[in-house]
Amino acid sequence: MSASMVRRGLELLSEDLKDVHSGQKQKKRKAGASARDLISSNRQGVSKQLRRLQGHQGAAKSKATVKDKRVKSAIDEYRKKQAKSHLSSNLQYFLGTSHSTKQSATQKIVNQNSGRQSRYRPDRPAVKPKEEKSIFTEDEFQQFQKEYFGKIVEGGS
Repeated sequence: MSASMVRRGLELLSEDLKDVHSGQKQKKRKAGASARDLISSNRQGVSKQLRRLQGHQGAAKSKATVKDKRVKSAIDEYRKKQAKSHLSSNLQYFLGTSHSTKQSATQKIVNQNSGRQSRYRPDRPAVKPKEEKSIFTEDEFQQFQKEYFGKIVEGGS
């Protein structure tokens, strides 16, 4: 038998074991006596006696025991492990706030949380070429042609 099956069997019988053991056990100390009252009044070794009376809370305590363990029903365990939907309460919370974030901030968050692989990258918007503006006017071009060529060319650029 595996240890888990033995533990489960002991859990089921723990109620019977509690009733039997509760009648047999007697308390070693008085009910109102604290650990300090039980220690002698000598100055040396007080802290060591306290530790000995209180017991070790660390690794010495075995957690594998099933004594005083409450038996859980399988239905309660199943319900506890089922994921609960918090959608309605979250929507109510976010729709109830009057504060809205800037569009740039939300866009940054969306960009950071998009996938890291290249196939998850959205297409970048196409950059529109700007029209080149000339620093010279049409009259200045005509004046240059007249001075350079001696006449105005009609079909020229």
